[in-house]
Amino acid sequence: MKLATFTHHGETRIGVVRGDSIVDLAAAAPGLPRDMVGFLEAGDGAMARARDASAGAASIPLGEVQLRAPVLRPGKILAIGLNYRDHVEESGMALPEHQTWFNKQRTCVQDPYGTINLPSVSTMLDYEAEMCFVIGKRCKHVPKERAHEVIAGYFVGNDVSVRDWQLRTNTWQIGKSFDTHGPIGPWMVTPDEVGDPHALDIRCWVNGELRQNSNTRHLIFNCFDEIAHLTQAFTLEPGDVIFTGTSGGVGVAMKPPVFLKAGDVVKVEIEKLGAIENRVVPEKAETVIG
Repeated sequence: MKLATFTHHGETRIGVVRGDSIVDLAAAAPGLPRDMVGFLEAGDGAMARARDASAGAASIPLGEVQLRAPVLRPGKILAIGLNYRDHVEESGMALPEHQTWFNKQRTCVQDPYGTINLPSVSTMLDYEAEMCFVIGKRCKHVPKERAHEVIAGYFVGNDVSVRDWQLRTNTWQIGKSFDTHGPIGPWMVTPDEVGDPHALDIRCWVNGELRQNSNTRHLIFNCFDEIAHLTQAFTLEPGDVIFTGTSGGVGVAMKPPVFLKAGDVVKVEIEKLGAIENRVVPEKAETVIG
């Protein structure tokens, strides 16, 4: 099942994608929560009801709706660094012994076809194609062999990075968290449709030029390793989003480095999960208070 957050006639809600259309769950199953986090918190019963209600229900053409980030306001966004062998090699670093994690602030979330800001304070803007997953069950101390039980679904992500802000300190959080620098989507695909999440082709194009071309089998620490590790430290909750790492081919590692500029279009596609596409636009550096 493909679950999406969408806006139609000024209202935002969730639905089930079927081909080129979407079933509005607010109409097909009016008792279900209308936001993705609330839906995931409602558990397996909500998932089953959505599946049943969407079968044969009336739908809206995708061309008539705006697809939004599947999870608009995650409780946590956690991202792992240096998690593909080829990316570690191009970074000139040793293979990690331990998992390296950082936060992306949830205000970085962007829609699958929304724009990416070129910051007013930097020209070192970069892309990172990543597979993401979302937690569906509250969990702590989850063994690797049971980690699959807590994943609600998978989607495409771009861990957009402001390299000078990222690399001038030991903590990457700010350089990874600028507004609009976390586009995700276009929908969440449930595990039964994905099959093995560690056997998916992942690619990134900039202006039609293939920059990243890998497969999730090359993850150093796979999705289940990540859950087992994180839940030794803290509780994961429904709606938490995990970025699983990027492969080789990022702009900062090119010789010379090539960074994104205004007008560039970045497309990230993952087998079975779909694609997101985002245009880079100059940030409007306006003061906002209140």
